Amino acid sequence: MPPLALIDGARALGLTLSPDQVDQFSRYAAELIDWNRRVNLTAISDPLEIVHKHFLDSLSVITACDLHAADRIIDVGSGAGFPGLPIRIARPDVRLALLEAARKKCDFLRHIVAALGLSDVAIVNARAEDAGRDPAHREQYHVAVARAVAETATLVEYLLPFVRVGGRAVAQKSGEVASEVERAGAAITTLGGRVQSIAPVNVPGLNEARTILVIEKVAPTPDKYPRRAGMPEKRPIR
Repeated sequence: MPPLALIDGARALGLTLSPDQVDQFSRYAAELIDWNRRVNLTAISDPLEIVHKHFLDSLSVITACDLHAADRIIDVGSGAGFPGLPIRIARPDVRLALLEAARKKCDFLRHIVAALGLSDVAIVNARAEDAGRDPAHREQYHVAVARAVAETATLVEYLLPFVRVGGRAVAQKSGEVASEVERAGAAITTLGGRVQSIAPVNVPGLNEARTILVIEKVAPTPDKYPRRAGMPEKRPIR
């Protein structure tokens, strides 16, 4: 991994990484490349692209989300740990849960968390619709974050059930976001949310535009949500 690209990119995002943190990112990249030969974790295998498209893209969440010491964060649909693990490396004072439905990806997450010597990181092998109804996770987090591949109306049903009132759901989005968020207005309100900000972010080394959507949790999510697995995607709340 090119360390200067990470250090300079993080600095451009307003973050300073210690030598130990840079070393953790370097080991993360090496393990990701190694495991990716056996398990389909990511389509990105070039070390510099890992820095830009995984590490710095993940760290950009910190610029739009005011994190506090001891905050509980859940990364929903974590995959190979993005954006949750880079956030946790850069902010070792927060507590993190990585939610991932695929067992093999959870195996990697357990391995990398142990290899990096990270504490206060839990791996949850479950679907968001199931974990969001579990009292151990429902409305227990200050922040729920996701790299958003789903439409906002679907995504908020995955995220907001995890967030305590006063917390935030944070979604990394690309493309045209404002109209998508407008279409999701009924879902956001129904699930107890309110749009706090829609902020463009410049990720060093990334050509495509990125936007971070922050939704404040202003009321408890009704007990009927999230619906059973598959329903948020098939029939978004309108």
